[in-house]
Amino acid sequence: MMNGMVALSFVVLVGAAVVTCLFMAWVLGANSNSPPFAPAIGANAISTMQAAFVIGLLAAAGALMQGGSISETVGADLIDGVAITPLAATAGLLTAATFMAIGIYTRYPIPAAFATTGAMVGVGLSLGGDPAIATYQRLGIFWLLVPFMSGGLAYATAVTLRRDDIPESVGVPLLAGIVGAIVANIRLGVIPDPTADQGTLSRFLSRQVGGGPTLAAGADLGTVLVTIGVGALAFYWVRKRVLVDVDGGIRSFLLVLGGIVAFSSGGSQVGLATGPLENLFRIELGLPGTTLLALGAAGILAGAWMGAPRLLQATSREYAQLGVRRSIAALVPGFIIAQLAIALGIPISLNNIILSGVIGGGLAAGSAGVSRRKIGVTVTFWLLTLGSSIVVGYGLYQLFAAVIGG
Repeated sequence: MMNGMVALSFVVLVGAAVVTCLFMAWVLGANSNSPPFAPAIGANAISTMQAAFVIGLLAAAGALMQGGSISETVGADLIDGVAITPLAATAGLLTAATFMAIGIYTRYPIPAAFATTGAMVGVGLSLGGDPAIATYQRLGIFWLLVPFMSGGLAYATAVTLRRDDIPESVGVPLLAGIVGAIVANIRLGVIPDPTADQGTLSRFLSRQVGGGPTLAAGADLGTVLVTIGVGALAFYWVRKRVLVDVDGGIRSFLLVLGGIVAFSSGGSQVGLATGPLENLFRIELGLPGTTLLALGAAGILAGAWMGAPRLLQATSREYAQLGVRRSIAALVPGFIIAQLAIALGIPISLNNIILSGVIGGGLAAGSAGVSRRKIGVTVTFWLLTLGSSIVVGYGLYQLFAAVIGG
């Protein structure tokens, strides 16, 4: 009888954890994946409902193919000495989702990465774990660098697009070529690699022809040639469209770029919902990591289809005021930094990157175009989120453990 009650209690806790995971993924799908397509809507390159549909598919695909590294960081690397239990995962996810709901209500973007990281640190400490100082240092350095990387890249991109001596038939295709070269080297779960869980297009194609000699940077000649080839194809495709119609070609690139960033957003965001359940699914239930990522991808897909249209309509008006060139300048660093974070397994919030990119692109025109007061309040919200989510996560788990039993 006692064993039956324990089993029932475990099933209930697992069910509660899965529900909170789905809810968190739904919120992420509804709110964190909209910025990439807002510029395209503002430029009338795609309708709001079409954008929501495509965002859901691309973000879910990114979650499945690229979400593993950040999920592992959130689930196992934020605290030392203990494993996250289903009850602790539920407390952490509820804490993070509550903070995001507050951000939606107050209309100040609460970074999901800060809320989730703080919440999981709080519940981990409440379980009796030790702070993972090395991980915190790595995350802190990257987070501090994000505004400068995003703003700097956006500024450089915007300056390039505004230069009179660089025609748009060269500048815009050049950016497309850079993006294409990076796409050839992002890690995807569907590409096999004998030495890693995820492979890249460039390495896969290089292996088919023997690879070639290894160069000084450690990459083989085949990988370099494939990278250059994909970049050249992207350059040619966009240049051809720009030569036919400048505005139409730029909108086409903006639409493709938005899709790539939405895909990257899914890969970088899903781990915030699935990470707390890593120990439960992989160790206690013995399920493969793709099962958990599929759960998160389903929540993101539902959130994008059900909740994104309203936010897209609001954000697209802001991007319409920016114009297509400044929008491109904001999205290019968003893609680059999101992929860098995925490669390093660092949880990030895409909204933070895009906001910094908007500011950097605005400075290229002589004004950031963003309220300084709102920037200050937003940054304050971010810092308060990180600190207070630790406290709330700690206290909520203590409350749950006292009422339900840990």
